[in-house]
Amino acid sequence: VVWDAALVLAKFLETGACPLARRHVLELGAGTGAVGIMAATLGANVTVTDLEELQELLMANIENNKHLFTGSVRAKVLKWGEDVTEFQPPPDYILMADCIYYEESLEPLLKTLKDLAGPDTCILCCYEQRTMGKNPEIERKYFELLQMDFELEKIPLDRHDEEYRSEDIHIVSIRRKQMVGAQNPSVRWVTGN
Repeated sequence: VVWDAALVLAKFLETGACPLARRHVLELGAGTGAVGIMAATLGANVTVTDLEELQELLMANIENNKHLFTGSVRAKVLKWGEDVTEFQPPPDYILMADCIYYEESLEPLLKTLKDLAGPDTCILCCYEQRTMGKNPEIERKYFELLQMDFELEKIPLDRHDEEYRSEDIHIVSIRRKQMVGAQNPSVRWVTGN
């Protein structure tokens, strides 16, 4: 299934709001790979990632759409919370669509984001706001934990694609907090007596 948030994020990329040509892009929890494939049609060099059981689907979708690429796409296994060395150096963009709905995956996802994101990495997180069950609490906890290491900026609805937008689907631009002065434990202040 291509989730609505994936369509909204793919169409947002198509608006040209983010320069993707020749950029290194990583998609987390890619599922069908729709968002990463869109990025590749816009000139990005993309790695779409998900669990082992989705690799065959990802590779089939890459193969079926390769005639549209002006960049490149490859599929790789990435389980959140595990080693990300093979995905270094940090990408220019990390794309995520509808990745925040399992409470058990929050900590591993946050660890993966911290391990992958460099000071210049832009993370685009698109999600459908859900009101059922534990979803509101999971979303609140995710963004609360995320703000410990990252700065968040909600992209206004009027900047989304005109047709592919919805009041309950949000896109958030996320960047690693820049450590300056006293916030950085590696900076030592010398004072005279």
